Amino acid sequence: MEHLTAKLLDGRVVAEQIRSKIKLKMRELSGSIVEPHLVTILVGDDPASRAYLKNNQTAFGEVGMKLREVVLDAKTSQKELEARVEDLNEDRAVTSILLHLPLPRGLNEVSGISAISKEKDVDGLTPYNLGLLAYRASGLVPCTPRGIIVLLKHYHVTLAGKHVVLVNRSKPVGRPLSQLLLNEDATVTICHSKTKDLPSISNTADILISGIGHRNQFVVGSDMIKPGAVVVDVGTSSVGGKIVGDVDFEAAMKTASYVTPVPGGVGPMTTCMLLYNSLLAACLQSHVQLNLGIEALAAT
Repeated sequence: MEHLTAKLLDGRVVAEQIRSKIKLKMRELSGSIVEPHLVTILVGDDPASRAYLKNNQTAFGEVGMKLREVVLDAKTSQKELEARVEDLNEDRAVTSILLHLPLPRGLNEVSGISAISKEKDVDGLTPYNLGLLAYRASGLVPCTPRGIIVLLKHYHVTLAGKHVVLVNRSKPVGRPLSQLLLNEDATVTICHSKTKDLPSISNTADILISGIGHRNQFVVGSDMIKPGAVVVDVGTSSVGGKIVGDVDFEAAMKTASYVTPVPGGVGPMTTCMLLYNSLLAACLQSHVQLNLGIEALAAT
């Protein structure tokens, strides 16, 4: 078999282009009724959430958006958490709320997320906003799934009629992403830890998306990739002090047509879509139409 040399789906480049549009829009809106203000709630001290928050603080500062951090003790009760969320719901100066997941043991994620006002649900994870995905009617869509769709569309990867194999069924990524892909007229197969003979399924994928994040236990090798497939790596693991994805990158570059790098692929798109959703939420609450020139990419 002749080896291919895949092209990169470069999330850093695409995210930078969108951030530039958001920064310009923020300048245009200066002094208007649209004032995006995101409040993040971190319960405990989860290292991954801390890193995500640090990246967000930098990104929000660069485009001129407000981001405030609320840190609660790991022993915070469900009632205390939801009371804090309700206070933010009622604060008209706050336009977006993000509850970092996972929550410490003993707290109910569904109840915590459900407490967030649907208009301020910047992560698009309330049952209301997730339900709207089935009707193609949601404006606030989970950031990583939206980022993946925008990235694929930017590189003109056709989704309609393609077979997408998705190795992830999580609430923030796999489940909403499967719905977004169906909305784009793709044929979707969802795989997970109980799937038998995964390579035989992944080898049928025109687009293979993997988000396991346990590189020491799971690796997407060349045997799992159909020649010419598009490979999107959502997984992140630390191996020898280096951040890597699910995919054997070198092998994929010789087999696939497009591959996302890790880092630099999906990660920057997630942060970028958090900026986009934060601006969108503020615009929706102020009844102002958002036009960044990327709406065709971000539509669901």
